[in-house]
Amino acid sequence: MTAALSARLDRAVEALPRAYPGPGGAVAVLRAGEVLVRHAWGWANAERRIPFTPRTLFRICSITKQFTCALLLDAFPDPAVLDEEVRARLPHLAGPVPGALHLCHNQSGLRDYWAVAMLQGSPVEAPFADADAARLIGATRSLHFAPGTRSSYANQNFRILSDIIEARTGRSFAELLRTRIFARAGMASAFLAADTRAMPDGTEGYEGTQASGFRAAENRILWTGDAGIGASLDDLIAWERHIDATRDDPEALYSRLGAPVLFADGTPATYGFGLGRASEFGRAVTGHGGALRGWRSHRLHVASERLSVVVLFNHLADARAAALDLLAAALGVERSPDVPALPAPPWLGAYREPETRLLARIASAPGGQVELRFGQAPERLALRPDGSAANGTTLLRPTGDGLRMERRGENLSARLVPCSGSAAMDVTGRYRCDEIDSELDIVSAGGVLYGGFSGPLGRGRMELLEPIAADLWTLPCPRALDHTPPGDWTLAFERADGRVAGVAVGCWLARGLAYRRIG
Repeated sequence: MTAALSARLDRAVEALPRAYPGPGGAVAVLRAGEVLVRHAWGWANAERRIPFTPRTLFRICSITKQFTCALLLDAFPDPAVLDEEVRARLPHLAGPVPGALHLCHNQSGLRDYWAVAMLQGSPVEAPFADADAARLIGATRSLHFAPGTRSSYANQNFRILSDIIEARTGRSFAELLRTRIFARAGMASAFLAADTRAMPDGTEGYEGTQASGFRAAENRILWTGDAGIGASLDDLIAWERHIDATRDDPEALYSRLGAPVLFADGTPATYGFGLGRASEFGRAVTGHGGALRGWRSHRLHVASERLSVVVLFNHLADARAAALDLLAAALGVERSPDVPALPAPPWLGAYREPETRLLARIASAPGGQVELRFGQAPERLALRPDGSAANGTTLLRPTGDGLRMERRGENLSARLVPCSGSAAMDVTGRYRCDEIDSELDIVSAGGVLYGGFSGPLGRGRMELLEPIAADLWTLPCPRALDHTPPGDWTLAFERADGRVAGVAVGCWLARGLAYRRIG
């Protein structure tokens, strides 16, 4: 390692605890299999004063998905042999059924079960066990897009895969991971930490901020192939070294995980086999993040540079941003080069996207940017001299027939329809969706409208509705079972003879659900 590289990495690592404050963290940077950075700071458990070290066990959450797919490819080189097993787990699904590869690539069309759980009234800190998952998955009756045509994150894609692997091999998922993946990669302490309530070494995840204070997060989900692995920084260093050591073997697991993936129409996909595919600082990157309340992690791999970055936080700071800080330092590039700020465009406002029927809200943001609220979380797009705005995955572009939105990762391109009119207050009542056994209550409390869902998992809390346009409201879901909540539900009310008869409910994770008015 050169002196200049060492100095850049030292500065980047030293800045992390202040830039992303919280109880503790651990990071690693590797190049060509050599560990350039292996550093931890703070507390794995602040109350018990357990230090955070490179050997601390950590919930890597959705980083698990690539290991689930690695195990799948190791045990079943042609995943299509499992397609009938997927069909058997979706007995009530009408129409086309996704195959195993659709699940691996988040192209199944299944609505994410954590989002549907909130529609079924689950309280935020409620238990969610294997039986709950099986019931919710087995009750699926429709998809929100045809398999292979679009991409949408659905955690149960990977739970279904791990369940099938267990059933076909007759061995537990935990044992298979240990013997066929972890042992091969030298991940000595990695294990299946399915119960999210506690870690065996006492490591705790924390909610809150430096300003408001931190508190131990409460989680009671049982996870498997979607997000269940526990591992230390040293375990993930071993995984990155294994990737580098096998880089020239086209049949090596990571070579297969990172291979190009397509949609049904031949369009390249930006997600496949539990890995995101992106471009950072002009280089092709594969990687994934992980999150649960109290836990954030991210790993990046740049094959062309034989470079890997791992970040683990036991708090809710932005692990991806921290990983990009370290990657920029390792590459010797500017993290955020200065760009001229452009004035706010004339196309700010509220729109509907016709295919998903979801609301898209576009507002001005600092630094020559706009903020788009459409997907799971708000995203920033940089304004460009041609009048468009982009961030690498999403493009907003004014055209002669209106504003177009292109979302490359989802294979979605559409002309947005402007919203108009004022929302009326006559939408109070009870609504029911038979498909998912869910009810929505909208009530006026002192002249202000609130809404809440209920169903087999309980009664969700009432939230303040926000009026958007004629017969268009949003119902926020700022907290959920999983770390990242569904966000705002779009409520598009439908009328018959002038009276509200139903409402279409949806968010990016769970779209196109029809509720009829029952009271």
